[in-house]
Amino acid sequence: MTTIRRGRVRIATPRRHGPEFSAQQTWADLSHNIKEIQNHNAANLSFEENHRFAYNMVLYRQGETLYKGVKALVSENLEKLSREQVTPVFPSGSKDPPQKSVEAEMLLKALKSIWDDHQSSMVKLGQILKYMDRVFTKAAEVPETWDMGLRLFVELIFRPPIKDHLTNAILNQIEYERDGYDINRSAVKGCVDVFISLHNQIGGPTIYKEDLEPAILKESRSFYESTGHKLLSTCDAPKSAFEAEESRAHHYLSSQTALPLRQILEDHLLTAHLVTVIKLENSGLDVMIDMDRIDDLSRLYRLYSMVAKGIPCLRRALKDSIVRRGHEINQSSLSMENDAEMDDKKGKGKAVPAAQMTLSLALKWVQDVLELKDRFDSIWLKAFSSDRELESGLNEAFGDFVNLNSQCSEFISLSIDDNLKRGLKGKTDLEIESVLDKTITVFRFLGEKDVFERYYKTHLAKRLLLSRSVSDDAERGMLAKLKVECGYQFTQKLEGMFNDMKLSNDTMDAFRTHLEKPGVDPAEIELSVIVMTSTFWPTSHPSSECIIPPLMAKTCKQFEQFYLSRHSGRRLTWQYSLGNADVRVAFKARKHDLNVSTFALIVLLHFENVEDDQFLTYDEIQQSTGIEHVELKRHLQSLACAKFKILKKHPPGRDIDQSDSFSFNADFTASLQKIKISTVSSKVESSGERKETRDRIDEERKHQTDACIVRVMKARKHMTHNELVNEVIPLLSQRFKANALDIKKRIEGLIEREYLERCEDRKSYNYLA
Repeated sequence: MTTIRRGRVRIATPRRHGPEFSAQQTWADLSHNIKEIQNHNAANLSFEENHRFAYNMVLYRQGETLYKGVKALVSENLEKLSREQVTPVFPSGSKDPPQKSVEAEMLLKALKSIWDDHQSSMVKLGQILKYMDRVFTKAAEVPETWDMGLRLFVELIFRPPIKDHLTNAILNQIEYERDGYDINRSAVKGCVDVFISLHNQIGGPTIYKEDLEPAILKESRSFYESTGHKLLSTCDAPKSAFEAEESRAHHYLSSQTALPLRQILEDHLLTAHLVTVIKLENSGLDVMIDMDRIDDLSRLYRLYSMVAKGIPCLRRALKDSIVRRGHEINQSSLSMENDAEMDDKKGKGKAVPAAQMTLSLALKWVQDVLELKDRFDSIWLKAFSSDRELESGLNEAFGDFVNLNSQCSEFISLSIDDNLKRGLKGKTDLEIESVLDKTITVFRFLGEKDVFERYYKTHLAKRLLLSRSVSDDAERGMLAKLKVECGYQFTQKLEGMFNDMKLSNDTMDAFRTHLEKPGVDPAEIELSVIVMTSTFWPTSHPSSECIIPPLMAKTCKQFEQFYLSRHSGRRLTWQYSLGNADVRVAFKARKHDLNVSTFALIVLLHFENVEDDQFLTYDEIQQSTGIEHVELKRHLQSLACAKFKILKKHPPGRDIDQSDSFSFNADFTASLQKIKISTVSSKVESSGERKETRDRIDEERKHQTDACIVRVMKARKHMTHNELVNEVIPLLSQRFKANALDIKKRIEGLIEREYLERCEDRKSYNYLA
């Protein structure tokens, strides 16, 4: 058997067709084409051919030669561009601002030109060198074509002195624009974009962030430090600077620079000059308020809202402005009062009754305060965006100056009294509500509401007793508002006064029904009685004892017996000084119906049986009536010295003396059938009387403080001194402003009376049941 051995079959390598590869020739062709691309002649070249050249260089392991050759060509081109376009436009060193600006603009345009040229070339090179970037650069760990181009641009263009000239050119353009001139913003933006696109180190911050922005911020800080006072010469200068820098950062700087620039402006234009802006002589806060420049005030508010210290500073300035204006209102009121007193002492002109002068002062003072409040409320709403912090400052300021007026409580009560007696006549419900709301606005500023309560109670009593209120609904509406502001305890006695009026009407209806019963003597005069609960009504009125005529005494006795038969355990005290009467008086010409006070009626009845030519001396009238001298003089003055002279005074005069005598004026004539004889108002409180009133209020405050301390300790059982004081003060604030020293004195008194005991640590207290 024959064995055949087979050999290995070999396949021959096919012969290559086409020309042999020459690295030298390929690079020569490719480098020539690259130079053509750099010279803007790419349109005449074949992309496929150049791509194949680069592909073959990498394929035949000539990637390093290709990479270094391209890098050399790019470097050579950048140096050529720098030499031909940038160096010739270097600044000449001129000091003329317009010339410097023109040279800076030319340099920035030159840089942007070579940057655009370089970018265009690198984009085209990147397209034909894609294979090299994909294969060689990754293996060799070198930057790709585009990144290499950026690095070369930084090394060859962004180097001294070019980089320094570029930075100075941008700073020059910014400074030139800040000086109020126009610049070519697009040129600056183009150059700034180059700074933003480049990095000194791979992965590091941009050249803009590392080099240019610090230079811009440094120059900005220096600029606003040196020109801050100049910019603040007008109120809108800071606003212009803020808007200009914001526009600058938006249009040709980086948005990253906007916040640092804003901080510089805030530090050097606002924070450092907050007080200066407000106190500017021709455009400060007071000038804006006086001239009602709402837009400027709104701009000022927006500026101050930018910095942390702005709103507190504005708040203090507003408080000072309001307190100053309020002090002027208080001084005006005081000077008017002093002038009136001086005129009265010197006897100049017609004397104005003290009560009328006080009312006029009160109405003007309250009106001035309300007008000032309306003015600042309008500013707060329109210019200050209803800022709550500023609102609290406004309220504190009004509270401060209102309480500086020692008569503020009396003035506010008099204003309310005047409105409820006559000021609301003819007004609609909405108008009445508006007036009451405005009054409550001023009431809120009172620190001593217990003093106001004392005056308000007196005025309310007169309105109710003399039926002088315009509207019961308005009275109750005012009472409801006071109740909302101060709570039920504040208005409890006031509501009791209204309840007494209602019960009195019911009582009088029952009394009239009683008089109609068989066997009951009819009343010879018509009587109307208001029964007042002594704890509800003011106690400032004395009992006013007097000797009443038998005719009046009989009817009063009838009512007293009727009332006590229905209510056991009660005692009635007649307040003749608060009453009034209607009486028909016959004169020679005609009869007149006079409305007089009860005391005046008693005086007139003594002239009923006196002949027209006979006299009654002051002493005879006083002895027969039993009226106190002060009251008697007031009512005699009303009858004999006022507009309607029912009696004749001998000798004639304005004041009543004990040596005077009086006769009935039978010759009295008047066109009116019904005449109201107003009682001459008593003098306002003297300093001694005011001190006495103040002492009574202080005594009441002691009891209120004691009650508050006991209530708190009864609930807590044990408290430290500071805790107790801190809890009592807010509770008493609805009535008056308590201070820690007074509370401490009251605590000592309660310890002596064994309501409390001091603990061993001497700093806390226990409640004793």
